[in-house]
Amino acid sequence: MDPAIRTDGLRKAYGDVQALDGLTFEVDRGEFFGLLGPNGAGKTTFINVLVGLVRKDGGTAEVFGFDVEGEYRQARDRIGLAPQEFNVDRFFPIHEVLEHKAGYHGVPQGEAERRAEEALKTVGIWEKRDTRFDWLSGGMKRRFLLARALVTEPELLILDEPTAGVDVQLRRDLWRVIERLNAGGTTILLTTHYIEEAERLCDRVAIVDSGRIVEVSTPDELRSRGTDQVHLTLSERPAAVPALDVEGVVETRLEGSTLVVTAQGGGTVAPDLLRELEYEGYDVLDLDIRRASLEEVFVDMTRTDEAAEPMGVIQ
Repeated sequence: MDPAIRTDGLRKAYGDVQALDGLTFEVDRGEFFGLLGPNGAGKTTFINVLVGLVRKDGGTAEVFGFDVEGEYRQARDRIGLAPQEFNVDRFFPIHEVLEHKAGYHGVPQGEAERRAEEALKTVGIWEKRDTRFDWLSGGMKRRFLLARALVTEPELLILDEPTAGVDVQLRRDLWRVIERLNAGGTTILLTTHYIEEAERLCDRVAIVDSGRIVEVSTPDELRSRGTDQVHLTLSERPAAVPALDVEGVVETRLEGSTLVVTAQGGGTVAPDLLRELEYEGYDVLDLDIRRASLEEVFVDMTRTDEAAEPMGVIQ
């Protein structure tokens, strides 16, 4: 079967700015896929190409095998988009907004009402169904954007910064909702600047920079490319940093009586570190391995000559 998303050599320029520069990758059906990148990397342009708001300059983009321009209706009817911006009709109760949205996609009135109810219950704001969008709290507005994306029962759900500006509890509530959707077979494309979100939710992530794919891999595989820290608490503070002849060690330093070892593959080198320290006469009281974070790997992969790009959404 065709993948949920396939792009090949996708290009788009705005004057002298090359927003997409040969973007090529695939998202499998049923996958939870994340897009990460610094500001200006091309994410918003890419999403706008998929949903038909921007015409590409070259290359191909398909959704479930349908070309996003040549077979626009077939592609668009399979996509539900929860954008970062609050682009919602503010003059009707939210259940009517959802019914109108379903109607745009050819859903009959009775079925549209059923879907609106189901979507609002799924995101936990059914009791607010007669409320206008502007009267909702910020967190409820985020929930509503997700409900609007769900009312067409999409095969592909695109979430553009779905938890931006919400509190920790609501963020975790939304995580549980979208995890259930994915478990039910919905393909999800997530863009986020919360690295913890990508680490927890995504099967694979693509790191995008300057309109190109830098890397596509699982969060675990990407973290393995970074350096871990092994914290070894000694019974007494050494007079100097112990000299360790262990393969994979990048740096050692002392923090009080704790020896901090930066190494490739902390779990692999930890036994060798313990043996080496014991041989040198040190008594190790505790050991803690702190794995490289996806954020650290991201910064390294998108670092400029002058400094690392700040974390942020892909614009």
